[in-house]
This record gives sequence, structure tokens and C-alpha cells, in this order.
Amino acid sequence: MRTHIPLTALKFFRSAAQSLSFKTAAEQLFVTQAAVSQQIKKLEQSLNVSLFERLNREVVLTEEGKKLLPYVQKGFDAFEEGFASLGDDPNPDLLTITTLPSFASRWLMPKLVNFQEKNPGISIRISPSLQLESFSGSHLDLAIRYGRGNYPGCQSHLLHHDYLLPVCHPKLIDASLPISEQLQNIPLLTDEGVDVEQAWRPFMKKAGLPLTTKPSKLHVGDSTMLIEPLLGRQGMSLLRFSLIYELLERGQLICPLPFYFQSGYSYYLVAPENHFKYNKIQNFHTWLVEEMSDIDKHWQAFSAGKLQEIVINIDGA
Repeated sequence: MRTHIPLTALKFFRSAAQSLSFKTAAEQLFVTQAAVSQQIKKLEQSLNVSLFERLNREVVLTEEGKKLLPYVQKGFDAFEEGFASLGDDPNPDLLTITTLPSFASRWLMPKLVNFQEKNPGISIRISPSLQLESFSGSHLDLAIRYGRGNYPGCQSHLLHHDYLLPVCHPKLIDASLPISEQLQNIPLLTDEGVDVEQAWRPFMKKAGLPLTTKPSKLHVGDSTMLIEPLLGRQGMSLLRFSLIYELLERGQLICPLPFYFQSGYSYYLVAPENHFKYNKIQNFHTWLVEEMSDIDKHWQAFSAGKLQEIVINIDGA
């Protein structure tokens, strides 16, 4: 039967294993190097294994030490996450957000100056990502995601319903000629979003294009990368209104067909439930809702009586 292993010894092991230095671990833990060495020796005796090889000027992990380290790290990450859930915001002056690169660059980043003017004491860190990032063991405060609102282990707040529009450069379309015939000669540019991928077939059917028509070989992982090719007259694409409404208003892009797609995907503010108690997040949530209401105003003005809605079903959603 294994003897009780104190958390102090595991804490010292984690620090020494991460830095591969008893001296650095001692500095991080505000103890002597001898105390670090003593705690690790005690841990090795309890486990009956060697965790470090002591060389002349350094220490390296043994195979047993390498196996143990990930479990110790996960354990302390879980402790820290649990403690954070019971207490106040550990970083009240820093707001760390992850969101889609398209939303970050086309909408959020240009507007963040307005939030910071109202909240000058809060610094903001943006982490653009196409993947859902984990809140466990990280300093992440919030996520702004585009989906169906189902994020296990987190609370989600609906921010904005978005719509897909067919768009292209105005120079590609001659309004005096039949639109459908012209579309057959315009490349279709695609991104890999689920909502966009499943809108192509109903788009082609509605536009009168042969269903055998294949989108262009230009495929991107994020819709932001399609905007420059569209402005460069390279083709047509389906894009979310929130990313392009200003370009539509300025006439840099047009919607040549009078319909839009409702995929069932929307923007959500996502975080562990206790994060929504933080003052900085409450302030950001209020500001974000106010700012995104402006998109709705532009949508009402753009779509009023002119566009037909087409609902598409997302597989597996």
C-alpha cells in the first residue's frame, strides 16, 4: 500500500520538472534549493522510483518522471480551475477572448476601441481560432462562437442571428441581362463553414445553375480570406451579412439575387457560468449586445421587402 503523498511534494515536482532546474524551482516557490531537493527526494521515496537524473550542472526527467508530469499538471490545473470558480476574477484588468478570425478582423477588432474608451482599465487579448478552445487550465475568459448554442460545460448567450447572402463585385453583373445566365460564367468561391457548404446546393437551385456546377478550386478555411478575391472581381460567394454589410452599403459588393439563407447558426457569447459574474464580462456583454444591435438595424434597412428567405437544414445540428 502506497504511503500518503503530500501536495507540497507534488507542487515542488511540477515546478522542477517544468523548468528542469531545482534552482529555478526554488526561486519560483520562494524556498531554498535544498528544500526543493528534499521534497523531491521524499516524493521519490514514497513512489519508490527515481524521477530525476542528477547530472553535474542540470537535472533531467527519468522515464518515470516523464510519465508522471502530465498527470500532476492536469491535477493542479483542475485545482486552480476549481478555486477560480469559487472566488473573484483572478485577472480583473485583463479580458481574454477567443473567436473566429473572420469575426475578429472584420467586425470585433475595429470596434474594440469603443469598449476600451468606456473601460480604460481593462486590457484585451484576442485569440482568433477556428477551433473551440477549452477553458480548462487556461486564462481564457470568453468565447464568441458561431453555431447552435450547444457548448457542454458552458453557458451561452445568444448575441445575433446572421444570414448568408450571395455577393460579388458589381462589375461582374450587367443589370440589363438575365442574371442566371451570367452566374454560370462566374466562379463560385467557397469557405469550409458548415452553414456555407450546405447552402451551395439550394443556392444553385434557386439561382437556376446546373446542380453539377462545382465551386471554384479556391477553398479557404475562414470567410475573411474570400473578401479580397471578391473585391478583386474573382468570383461570387456566400458570406455572412455581419461581415460585409458595410461593403454592401458602400457599393463595393452587391447581392445580385433577391434572396438570403437562414442556416440556424448564430453568434453566441460562451463561457463557464461563473465567468458571467465578473464585472469585466458583464460590461463587455452589455457593450457587445449594444454594438451588435447596429447590425440588425442595417439588416432591416437592407432586406426590407426586397429579399426572400430560404431556410437550410444543417446536418447533425
